[in-house]
Amino acid sequence: MSDAHLTEQEMPKAYDPKNVEDKWYKFWMEKDYFKPAVNPEKKPFTIIMPPPNVTGELHMGHALTAALEDIMIRWHRMEGDPALWLPGVDHASIAAQVVVERLLAKEGTDRYKLGREKFLERMWQWTDECRNRIGQQHRRLGASCDWSREKFTLDPGPSLAVRNTFVNLYNKNLIYRGERITNWCPRCGTALSDLEVDHKDLKGHLWHIKYPLADSDGYLIVATTRPETMLGDTAVAVNPEDERYTALVGKAVMLPIMNRRIPIVADVIVDKVFGTGAVKVTPAHDPADFEIAQRHKLELINILNKDATMNENAGQCKGMDRFACRKWVVEELQRQGLLIKIEDYSHAVGHCQRCATVIEPMASMQWFVHMEPLAKPAIEAVNSGRIKIMPDHFTRVYLNWMENIRDWCISRQLWWGHRIPAWYCKDCNETIVAIETPQACPKCRSTNLEQDPDVLDTWFSSGLWPHSTLGWPRDTEDMRYFYPTSVMETAYDILFFWVARMIMMGIENTGEIPFKYVYLHGLIRDEKGDKMSKTKGNVTDPLKVIEQIGADALRYAVIIGNAPGNDSKMSTVKLEAGRNFANKLWNATRFVIRSIPEGKVDFKIKKDALPAEDRWILSRLNRTIENVVKSMNNFQFGDALSTIYDFLWSEYCDWYIELAKIRLNSEDKNTVSPLPVLVYVLETSLRLLHPYMPFVTEELWQNLKNRLPAKWQKTDSIMIAKYPKVDKKAFDAETESLIEAIIDMTRAVRNIRAENKVEVNKWVAADIYAGKLAPVLIPYSSAIQTLAKIKPLDFKFTRLSGTMDEKFAVAVLKDSDVVVPMASMIDLAAEKEKLRKEIDQLTADITRLEVLLQSESFLNKAPAAVVAREKDRLTERKEHLARLKQQFGEK
Repeated sequence: MSDAHLTEQEMPKAYDPKNVEDKWYKFWMEKDYFKPAVNPEKKPFTIIMPPPNVTGELHMGHALTAALEDIMIRWHRMEGDPALWLPGVDHASIAAQVVVERLLAKEGTDRYKLGREKFLERMWQWTDECRNRIGQQHRRLGASCDWSREKFTLDPGPSLAVRNTFVNLYNKNLIYRGERITNWCPRCGTALSDLEVDHKDLKGHLWHIKYPLADSDGYLIVATTRPETMLGDTAVAVNPEDERYTALVGKAVMLPIMNRRIPIVADVIVDKVFGTGAVKVTPAHDPADFEIAQRHKLELINILNKDATMNENAGQCKGMDRFACRKWVVEELQRQGLLIKIEDYSHAVGHCQRCATVIEPMASMQWFVHMEPLAKPAIEAVNSGRIKIMPDHFTRVYLNWMENIRDWCISRQLWWGHRIPAWYCKDCNETIVAIETPQACPKCRSTNLEQDPDVLDTWFSSGLWPHSTLGWPRDTEDMRYFYPTSVMETAYDILFFWVARMIMMGIENTGEIPFKYVYLHGLIRDEKGDKMSKTKGNVTDPLKVIEQIGADALRYAVIIGNAPGNDSKMSTVKLEAGRNFANKLWNATRFVIRSIPEGKVDFKIKKDALPAEDRWILSRLNRTIENVVKSMNNFQFGDALSTIYDFLWSEYCDWYIELAKIRLNSEDKNTVSPLPVLVYVLETSLRLLHPYMPFVTEELWQNLKNRLPAKWQKTDSIMIAKYPKVDKKAFDAETESLIEAIIDMTRAVRNIRAENKVEVNKWVAADIYAGKLAPVLIPYSSAIQTLAKIKPLDFKFTRLSGTMDEKFAVAVLKDSDVVVPMASMIDLAAEKEKLRKEIDQLTADITRLEVLLQSESFLNKAPAAVVAREKDRLTERKEHLARLKQQFGEK
């Protein structure tokens, strides 16, 4: 792309993002600006993108993630750091499989009819479409990722990392296979980890049931919220310190309906005050009961099929749906006289996070990771400060979860994902865990091997993301240079799902922390503060927003007001503010460029001859740079953007440009041109803003560059120009106070004009009581007159004392008092005539109403409400007339 093609000499009157964004993204890609070079002499800055799921399109949360990470990457790139932002996509095992299975259901088929191989072909087809769409959407957002390094969790590299990790942990006895209670989703047909279960408070019932004693008269009463599970009971448990049941421990009851003899056991886990103090024990369908069964060597009886219908162990209920079975059991207990009572009872019920189906605790053979040994070094990494979590209050949340961590069920009964690298010998039952597919059983040499059909929890591969994407377990240049990474930026709601596991797995596999900082952003909610969801219809599509107002306006809207860990509201007001900001910058830059005369122009700033407004804007610019960089170093990107916005909109555009226009229009040849400072501050500010709004800043910077000497900026793009550095020598507190006083005075006069509805082009008179500031302000009389439309303007060398009458409008300021005669703003004779007419009209209305209210006919015939209304009107008009007469000077 030639320089002549990059910009036009004359900027269009209005900013159109559609003419800019695609052009510059292609330019950046062609120039390879997103690819960092490995430079051993420089410290890299690395972010590994949290991989979006291949479940559809990007949403506003992704837009926030992309904006925040792009800000950091562009900033560090401009600072000269080798900045790597590595993009990627997650196969999202269960989430993606659910999406595709729904599509199949609409076609009248399912994965079982297709078979595993054909189903996986459909999954890859869907994935390829999603990956392409997600990549294009990130490009539209302006994400400056190194696309040459893009990764997918099922790529060969990350897949090798998964198998290596599984085998290593298995060999260390940190991965094991066993029968445990897991959360089973009947719809997805898989076990879930505890983190994949949403608990919802539901109104249900507590059923109190008689369990007859087996060898004597009498019975125990147990209470349950799931009466259908009693069909799988293998004991009744009581607390060993509960004296009510001491004599019954070791005896037995007859299980109703099933007529099965089951023991009464004593276990400390039983709560003496819950229900009757006696609890049914269903080891195959309750985690607490499973623990009791392990201690007392009780039988596990699974009564459910994988689809939550009842199996052969449920006796007469075989084939029933679980909830139909519940109804049948309750009716049968009532028929047998064994149901004592039914209580209303609210309790938390687990639901599958992906499909919202009620989960069933179910004993099954699964693979688990023993977490406690992995958690210890991960706790130390945060406690020692090697990893810093922002905002800090999430550190305690992280530590609390890690210190109470439970083993992680990592096997999923799905087809889409990383197949578990375990094989079973069908001849000798040997289990072989290996990185590569074994050819024969190492124990009996049989080739009759079958791989475990399950896949790994998607978070297992995601937990390796920071190092698997850089080449681990291979010794790659990227791994040596870019790892550990710098920042992991993600949403706070996956702190446990993902961040904690990355820390544990990273330290375990590499011996080093995976990142130095964890930046947790909040959720983006709608204007009312509600969570966005398709079912509510309150979702904002980022791509539609970009089509309407541009990527920079969207980026502005998601960042402004945003703080680490806090939820934020997306609103039309924010989006419009982003669009208006881009337009404001466009107009300001267009004005500056149009003000540059043809021919040779000296843009060197002569600091010894600068007027106060130039010294002021340079001081304010450098204070802005200082505050912005400080905020960015503290990860307060919303504050940084707000600071830039306030400076550019209010100080540079609204005040400095207006002050500069006075000199630009001056015919005095001795007037110092404002152009060098106008251009310098604008160009510096564009670089300051670039990480936040990359497209519009590049377009404006290129337009400006084309009108400046070649040596002004030698780089071909703003994104590789230097990020501004603060020059504290430019700080000028005295001049800032002076110009701020002028601004306050001007604003005060403008407010008085607005309050009195003075026409825009009308000049008004004003006296400014400035005290000791007056001598300093007098040289700027012309500027104040022009900005506030004041003529004449008179400075007083004292502050205002006493009070002014109503013939004057007064504004009391910090350093001065502004007095504007009403006569200079209003035609008093015309106003007086207008007031006289209003008084005459009110007088006539009052006379009419008094006559009406003295009429006996009206008072007797009119409804009471009408009479009351007319009396109120009379009172109101009399009060209004009194106020007008006071204003007019009458009694």
